[in-house]
Amino acid sequence: MQTLQKVLPKYTIALALVFFVTVAYLLTRGNTVDVEAGEVTYAELVQAIYATGFVEAEAVANLSSELSGTVNYIGALEGQQVTAGQTIISLDNAQPGISVREAQAAFLEQQAVNQEKTMKYSRARNLFREGALARQDLDEAKRISSQAEELLEQKRLQLKSREDELKKIAITAPFAGVLTLQSVKKGDYVTANMLVARVVDTSKYVVSVEIDELDVPRIRPGQAAVVVLDALPTERYDAVVSRIVPQTDTITKTSRVYLTFRKAVTGIQAGMTITANIVYHIKPHTLLVRKSSVFDDNHKSYVWEIEKGKLKKQLIVTGASDLTFVEVLSGLQQGDRVALLPEERFREGMDANVLVAKAGKAE
Repeated sequence: MQTLQKVLPKYTIALALVFFVTVAYLLTRGNTVDVEAGEVTYAELVQAIYATGFVEAEAVANLSSELSGTVNYIGALEGQQVTAGQTIISLDNAQPGISVREAQAAFLEQQAVNQEKTMKYSRARNLFREGALARQDLDEAKRISSQAEELLEQKRLQLKSREDELKKIAITAPFAGVLTLQSVKKGDYVTANMLVARVVDTSKYVVSVEIDELDVPRIRPGQAAVVVLDALPTERYDAVVSRIVPQTDTITKTSRVYLTFRKAVTGIQAGMTITANIVYHIKPHTLLVRKSSVFDDNHKSYVWEIEKGKLKKQLIVTGASDLTFVEVLSGLQQGDRVALLPEERFREGMDANVLVAKAGKAE
């Protein structure tokens, strides 16, 4: 018992020392925070409008059958290249051929009649010059000849119309491209106005994006844009605003804008999803700080500036901004360091243990 009484005071003293050391550590350490910092610097401020959309082929032809009939020939399949004028499908329809033959016969018949009436008018003129024919008879011969000419022209136009109708049994590609749709096979029955094929010119693409109506006044033809495809996220493509559709959707409150690639782009397809940034203003040599560094307090903008190793709540006045940076009009100077991500626990005068910012954060 006496030994225990001697040992206890020693343990009590040791525990007290540990307690006081721990409290002292917490008190001093609790006033120090780890801070990722970035420098305020001058740079070019690029203001852009963010938009999403899709890749579209500049030339697309939806081909419908103008006649009804059974498919008797397939000239190209879905996914295959076609040339301008190439027959994609043709129909077995006898009527256009019959109509052409009938029109040809009528034209030839009228041609013979016309030759006869022309010869009669020529003879009448000769007789009139010789005084063997009255003026009234000459005028009648001329009228009959002119009437025959008019009938011949009518028959010629009818023949051409029937020949044009005959051409409709073959559905052809209006330009070179790729078949992205070919919905029939040999033996299928096709009705008039039925969509049977789609040809897409894959040599040139455009981008269609939807712009919020509030941003439309900032958009002008010729403005530069940067396009990123979801399928190729590491690639950046330069584009330019080519067309603005002057109509706002009453439901989505957006307007359509078309962008054209500055250079030919390979490896893309119509329908691919894209994001675009359309540049509407560039402000050179602007004092910038990251948006993430700025926080609001009573409708004023602040940053946590790191001054002599301590946090300082610094009031700033901001100006223009882009997606990442904001212009500093007053309150900071070039080279000042600020916290990239303000935290609730930050307090004025805290010691700042500055960490190396992750790649891309400090700039």
